[in-house]
Amino acid sequence: MSLKIRMSRGGAKKRPFYSIVIAESRMARDGRFLEKVGTYNPLLQRDDANRIVLKKERIEHWLKMGATPSDRVALFLADAGLMAKPGRREQSQQHLPKAKAQERAKAVAEAAAMPAEAGGDAPQA
Repeated sequence: MSLKIRMSRGGAKKRPFYSIVIAESRMARDGRFLEKVGTYNPLLQRDDANRIVLKKERIEHWLKMGATPSDRVALFLADAGLMAKPGRREQSQQHLPKAKAQERAKAVAEAAAMPAEAGGDAPQA
């Protein structure tokens, strides 16, 4: 049984409210869970004390039992001092041109730079 500490969405349309719950990893996002250990209200200001509410003792218990937090919940726990801050993930490189396209662009840039450096084409005044 793999346990996760994750958020379960509640609230109305365009008015999100999340419960931080302990659930089996196979259960649906808003499905069955074992225990509610906090809340997150993204509509409140960042400095509001009720934006993120955590039951620290229960979260520590579940972390000792082997529950793994989701990425977003891990950031919340790190800010609360319950665990180390996770490292930043490497950004995807899919939007960049592939290797051959980069070579062609480099060749075009070099070809455009060559006549300007040689100075042979420039008219003499």
